[in-house]
Amino acid sequence: MALRILKTVRQVAQPLAVALGGQQTQQLIHTTPACCEIRKLARLRVVDNSDLGKKAMAEGRPPRCIHVYNKRGVGLIGDKVLVAIKGQMKKGILVGLKQKQKPKQPKFDSNNLVLIDDNGSPLGTRIHVPIPTILRTILKEKTLAKGADYTKVLAIASRYV
Repeated sequence: MALRILKTVRQVAQPLAVALGGQQTQQLIHTTPACCEIRKLARLRVVDNSDLGKKAMAEGRPPRCIHVYNKRGVGLIGDKVLVAIKGQMKKGILVGLKQKQKPKQPKFDSNNLVLIDDNGSPLGTRIHVPIPTILRTILKEKTLAKGADYTKVLAIASRYV
């Protein structure tokens, strides 16, 4: 597919280069793969059964990340993020990522999110997808450090990987 696009770009570029004075450029399009990290404006998938999440996913307008609450600005499993969903700003916890993971952590097909309110309790009552077992230790550490109760997210999960 990428080869076909590159051939099409070359066919369009040659007459364009002649019109611009005969100078040809080496590369006209950006060919690097898409970024797999959770940064600003990354699309996420809501995996709990909250009303807000179900409506947004049914409309085909998934939530987008506005801010990642850590020092690096790149979200990892267990990080808290601020998302824009259906014109509202909500917080959520990342429970599965597409990006390359540390050893013993599973890699998922989509970037999964569980919506929470300000004190850390989840908006839904069930999580539909399996979540990694390493999330237990990560969220328990954050619960002790931050004061919010993130262990409720673990309680509504039905399956672990």
